[in-house]
Amino acid sequence: MFFKEAISHRIYELCDKYHYTPNRLAELSAIPPTTLQDMLALRVNNPSSYVIYQICKTLNITLKDFFDSEVFFYIFYIINKIFNRNCFSYTFFIFIHS
Repeated sequence: MFFKEAISHRIYELCDKYHYTPNRLAELSAIPPTTLQDMLALRVNNPSSYVIYQICKTLNITLKDFFDSEVFFYIFYIINKIFNRNCFSYTFFIFIHS
């Protein structure tokens, strides 16, 4: 599963959990519905962190809560294997040194 697929899957999970349709979530999040539809249909290769943040803000969850899902565990596992280190540490290292 690629990152954009995991994002799409997680948004669907959250829509189910909070009983929102994707269009309603877009409306409440002040995101253009077509933007969210494109993300869910995997037409966006690099999902916007701002859109994810807006969704989290609307659902009153943290970014950590958003990414704390089984769909991301496999991705983090692969990153750990590739870089042979904790992916959160590696991401932090890149952020600090860029």
